[in-house]
This record gives sequence, structure tokens and C-alpha cells, in this order.
Amino acid sequence: MTYFKVVLLAGALIVLASLISCRNNDRNEKTASSTAAAAGQSSSPQKPEDNDADEDEERAAKPVAPVTAEKASPQQATGQQLIYNFDSDAVGQMPAKFHSARTGQGTESKWAVMADPTAPSKPNVVAQTSTDTTDYRFPLLIADEASFKDLEISVRFKAVSGRVDQAGGLVFRLKDPNNYYIVRANALEDNYRLYHVVDGRRRQFAGANFKVTSGAWHELRVVAVGNKFTCYYDGEKKIEASDDTFKNAGKVGVWTKADSVTSFDDLKVVAK
Repeated sequence: MTYFKVVLLAGALIVLASLISCRNNDRNEKTASSTAAAAGQSSSPQKPEDNDADEDEERAAKPVAPVTAEKASPQQATGQQLIYNFDSDAVGQMPAKFHSARTGQGTESKWAVMADPTAPSKPNVVAQTSTDTTDYRFPLLIADEASFKDLEISVRFKAVSGRVDQAGGLVFRLKDPNNYYIVRANALEDNYRLYHVVDGRRRQFAGANFKVTSGAWHELRVVAVGNKFTCYYDGEKKIEASDDTFKNAGKVGVWTKADSVTSFDDLKVVAK
């Protein structure tokens, strides 16, 4: 009888030990799974929503080269206005009172006055014609004769061609080719974006998405007063935003991206 009790007790102890071992194994497996999941989350962050191709290029871009400082130009008093329609400039040449520049990498920009029978104010436009496909490349055409702080600026633009991009933009409060505000429309991305460029690096702080057609003339317009910016496209308000990056007066101009062949006409700016 005693022997039978011993056998039963030994069997019960074996079963109890097996149950404890199974519970420990299950706990260890859950802990390992949780740790692996946490590690997977930390090593694979989620991609931000509404991420433009432009922004991907920006993160991958190489450091930009320093640029030559801009020559000083007089700040315009309230009500002073400048209009550039390029009609008195020589075809095939750079327009008078402008110089070219470039933010980013790639070859230098190529700007020239061209005859265009579709020009909003005939006969001439100014166009950026280089087709360098470098992604992080931003040709600039900068007006030399004045600077503006608070302003209203507008231009007509036509995206003619481009495999990488078909974009046109307005530059204002430009300190040099690596530091300025830019609002631009892109016919390949169908969006309108407002950036500040600091030391050659763009940072978007406002934008809107809508259809931007190539091969047709459109109007870009910006009203900038203090740190408030209102941006229009074909007369419709699309962006309202605030930013404190550039508070002082600067030059104005027009802008393209990568291999965009883009024409511009009727650049107008008035000091507010």
C-alpha cells in the first residue's frame, strides 16, 4: 500500500513539473515575440503620408556648394512697381537687368529671350532651356535692379517639357541663390508648394494639390506681408501660411527644376 502511494505521489510531481515547464515556455515565447515586434517597429519607421517625390530627392541630395553673395540693390518704397515683359530684349540673349544662378547640383542654367506667338504679351518670353536631368537642380533667373520686403509678385508661366519635372516658380526675399522663398507649381506632380530654402536646402511649409496642365499659360501670384503669405494660382487662392525664416528685403525672380523647359512672361512686382 505504501509503495502504491509513493508511485502516485511521484506521478503527480511529474505532471506538476511538466505543467510549470509548459507555462514558462509559453511566457518566454510571448516575451520573445514582443521584443522582436518592438525591434521591427524601431528599425522600420512608417513612411510619412503625402510625401512628394521632391522631398525624397531632398533627403538624398548631396551637400550644396557655397554661392557668391548677391550685389546689393535698393529696397523699394511702398507703391513702387517693376514690370518685365521681355519684349524689348534681344531674342537669343539673356534679358537685361537679370542674371542667372542655380541652387543644388548639375549644370548651370540656360536662360534666353525667345519669340513665342502664344505669349500673354507678345512677342517675347524668357525661357529656361537646359534639359539636365539632375533631380536636385534649381535654375534661377534673378532681377538685379531692386529688392522688396512686403510685396505682391506675379508671373505667367508655361511648362513646355521635361521628363523629370515640368515646374515653374516665383522667388522672393532672395538673399542669395541658396537662401530665399519659392512658390512653385509642378505639372508632373499636380501640386503647388511653398518652401523656404536655407543654405541650399528646401523645406516645404505649405501646399495644395490640384491639376496643373503643361503646354498652357498659367498665373502664379504671391502676396507677402510680414510673415504672412497668400499664394494664388490662376486667380484662385490656394495657400495661406506663415513663416519667419526671411524677414528682410531681398531680390525677386523666377525658378525651374531639373530638366524643366519652362517659359515666363509678364513678371510684375509691387512693394506693399
